[in-house]
Amino acid sequence: MSAAAELVDYLADLGVSHLYTAPILTATPGSEHGYDVVDHRAVNPELGGGAALTDLSNVLKAAGLGLVVDIVPNHAGVAVPPVNPTWWDVLKKGQKSEFSDFYDIDWSRGRLLLPVLGSTPDELDNLRVEDGELRYYDKRFPIADGTGDGTPREVHDRQHYELVDWTRGDREINYRRFFTITDLAGLRVEDPAVFDATHAEILRWISEGLADGIRVDHPDGLRDPGDYFARLREAAPGAWIVVEKILEPGEELPPWPVAGTTGYDALAEVCGVFVDPSTEAFFDTLQHHLTGAETSWQDQVHQAKLAIATTHLAAELDRLARLVPEIEAAPKALAELAACFPVYRSYLPFGSRHLAKARSEAGRRRPQLIGVLDQLTARLRNPADELAVRFQQYTGALMAKGVEDTSFYRWTRFTARNEVGNDPAKFGVSPDEFHDVTEERRRTWPDAMTSLSTHDTKRSEDVRARLAVLAEVPGDWTEVVRRWVRIAPLPDPALAHLIWQAAVGAWPISRERLQAYAVKSAREAATATSWHHPDERFESRLREMVDQIYDDPALNREIADFAASITPPGWSNSLGQKVVQLTMPGVPDVYQGTELWDLSLVDPDNRRPVDFATRRELLARIDDGWLPPVDESGAAKLLVTSRALRLRRQRPELFTGYRPVWADGRCGEHALAFDRGGVVTVATRLPVGLSRHGGWGDTSLSLDGHSWTEVFTNTSYGGNRLSVAELLRTYPVALLVKEQ
Repeated sequence: MSAAAELVDYLADLGVSHLYTAPILTATPGSEHGYDVVDHRAVNPELGGGAALTDLSNVLKAAGLGLVVDIVPNHAGVAVPPVNPTWWDVLKKGQKSEFSDFYDIDWSRGRLLLPVLGSTPDELDNLRVEDGELRYYDKRFPIADGTGDGTPREVHDRQHYELVDWTRGDREINYRRFFTITDLAGLRVEDPAVFDATHAEILRWISEGLADGIRVDHPDGLRDPGDYFARLREAAPGAWIVVEKILEPGEELPPWPVAGTTGYDALAEVCGVFVDPSTEAFFDTLQHHLTGAETSWQDQVHQAKLAIATTHLAAELDRLARLVPEIEAAPKALAELAACFPVYRSYLPFGSRHLAKARSEAGRRRPQLIGVLDQLTARLRNPADELAVRFQQYTGALMAKGVEDTSFYRWTRFTARNEVGNDPAKFGVSPDEFHDVTEERRRTWPDAMTSLSTHDTKRSEDVRARLAVLAEVPGDWTEVVRRWVRIAPLPDPALAHLIWQAAVGAWPISRERLQAYAVKSAREAATATSWHHPDERFESRLREMVDQIYDDPALNREIADFAASITPPGWSNSLGQKVVQLTMPGVPDVYQGTELWDLSLVDPDNRRPVDFATRRELLARIDDGWLPPVDESGAAKLLVTSRALRLRRQRPELFTGYRPVWADGRCGEHALAFDRGGVVTVATRLPVGLSRHGGWGDTSLSLDGHSWTEVFTNTSYGGNRLSVAELLRTYPVALLVKEQ
């Protein structure tokens, strides 16, 4: 945290109001993210401990900034048992441990199953007893009192846990986990004692003024999110609380006592309005030509979810089925219902309509199961039924694994829209749609977070902005990508299309980064290789394809030239997205480093170190009066970000309303504009199409006759009508403030 404290002066200059951190409780040693908390009683000593948090809070307050912290109520890290005192005690004492109710464990099978062994025969022969512990290579486990005599195998067989082949985890694990990650065990925060023990330190930060806000990670894993948020709000009545709830398009957030979501819904809308929706058919045709398939997004998702329900989440499915032993076909029917569930989960009784929709779709796909489906849905509608409770937790995990971690890597027609919280089948968002949903956000969740990039996005905002240009040049993209797949072929054509889009979207990207992305994407797609069963032959061909991008001079030059052709309109889209996100209703989140161009791909690529020294230097030049050009430096984005953030911080009263502002003239549809109540935002849409029309021409905005100051160029304007060509002469975006 000392490193963060050193950035506070820069963040204050940038215009931010709060520093927003990853989890800071004690995590697994060496954790790169902090979401694997092992001890809820203290700030992570690797971050400097409690003293460092106090110092950071003091530095922030001195600069006029606050602190928002990420918390993880759903799960705890169990990869290294000795560092997690509650898990260690459960392993040692079993159900007699005072912490046995901390974790969501099914003790009906007897021992707690730990899938940590290698998959070769006789792995238990590698166990040894040392210093009163059972050890397997570098892994350490406790020995129950009075059970330490005999061979290591004999000692193992007396424990409250059973060490098994790691591949058995998906089929047999008997504790709830985070998705399919066995190193993250589910917590029972619905138990008031567990809530208190895991939140006491966090709530101290709030009560003592060390932190002002809380970002709640993965609420969909909780048994009863609504009850959890009620308890959290009661314990922290003054805190700003946002939830990492991923809403599908059109889905409403339950009426929880929170400020709103972390902004993936806003991300989908902001990015979508910069996509030309008229060219969708081109990409359908291209995808069919490349893959030979005509699978719809809906069928792709169903196929992936159904497969994962019966493989990677088979243990959870079995636990559900054991709650209805009288129904022989329960596993099949439950898997089908979950695969057809249209959103992440319901929060009964809120969202019961989603269950009805799943029942209808499941019956259409599996008419022979209609009787069983009706039996099950009768119980799944009852919020007090254990089957309904666990089914809600199950559908969320299945959606995450089936859509985010699988289908996004298989259905690759236009990956600018393959993003968390978005429906890739919805190609773009019209200005009318954008204004409607944004006004609704102002009315219902005005203090929710808005985001464009996070550590969970599949590609950064600037990559998506550049890829959005492809929708304006579908013929050019079709021509080059069809040639590239012939020059550097891959047996999986859908994956190849994904990689070609990543290459031009993030260009110039190093060989090592693109190689790592390609392998991760292939394993996530799990069509030709996977994390569980890597196919070395396929992955070798995949690496050869990526190598050819760099080793074939003609191909390398062609990719570079094409990327260069879409980069300037991509910059326009990036600036447009940014100014819209920073000024629309909601609390904008600026992910680390994205105040300059950031061409990052999926985690861990988006966690690379940020060059703050360069950002400081460029911001100082801007503050000295430099108007940076829209070029490779990204300083124009820094200008837009800093000026918009500072204005929001200095004049919050100007950002309370929302009214669309329409442009008149032949190119009016290329302007996206709105008035927040004294501040008018203007952004350029579809810049390639605009240039084909020869520019803005007679396009104008109707204002109210007052004098206005454009924030980025410090230029004054007056009159009832304002020429868009004049307004956007320097930058493709503008921010007008009504002069007092």
